[in-house]
Amino acid sequence: MSSSLHQALGAERGIVCAIGAGGKKTTLFALLEHSQVRTGLTASVFTPPFPDTLNASIHLAELAVLRQQVPTDPASRVAYAVPTDKPRRIGPLHGGDITAMHRDGAFELTLVKADGARMRRIKAPGVQEPKVITGSTVLAISSVLALGRPLDERIAHRPERISEVTGHPLGEPVTPALVAALYLRPGGLSANTGDGPLVPVLNMVDDAPLQRAAREIAAALLDGGSRYDRVVLLSNRRRGHLVEVISR
Repeated sequence: MSSSLHQALGAERGIVCAIGAGGKKTTLFALLEHSQVRTGLTASVFTPPFPDTLNASIHLAELAVLRQQVPTDPASRVAYAVPTDKPRRIGPLHGGDITAMHRDGAFELTLVKADGARMRRIKAPGVQEPKVITGSTVLAISSVLALGRPLDERIAHRPERISEVTGHPLGEPVTPALVAALYLRPGGLSANTGDGPLVPVLNMVDDAPLQRAAREIAAALLDGGSRYDRVVLLSNRRRGHLVEVISR
């Protein structure tokens, strides 16, 4: 059995990558916590260490060691990564290695953090981002807490790139139209995501005004992009995290 969160996000099985800003780790941790199947958690980019509170068996070792340890670990939740010299970071695995670990570890679900955002609320990807796994489901996350805030480095990762993609002036308040444009325009959150399912996720929908704004964004996405068949609204303050699923 899977949770309603897994069903809403299309994260019941296979490899699922989280990209964007404003809640990738918390979303992946929630999926891991509520998973009812053998689940792996890893990253294809540099990322902060797994928290001590993570409800999983944790492996941090060179790839050759991981290939031995992870498949034989009987735990139902297994987090793994490689060490790195970068301070306060653990290292990434290449896509092919994650795919092999998913297979060899007999995971029904593997969760992957596939880009970084430096703790900001919204972002536009760099040229080499994101590092999604071929054939995976991609969760493209943005936080609605960016709405009304000036488009600058305090709330945005690469604000200049966001301005270039959306046409929204730097320093002007972030609007629902800007967030929608991040998903719809070339160079935005759909860039380099492959041809698998792509699910827009609006996070931190913590009250009724934010939910109304999120619904406005969702309507624009469903009207403007044939690739999207639903938009998922989440809140860390909501039991189970799921607020609403808006479909065509």
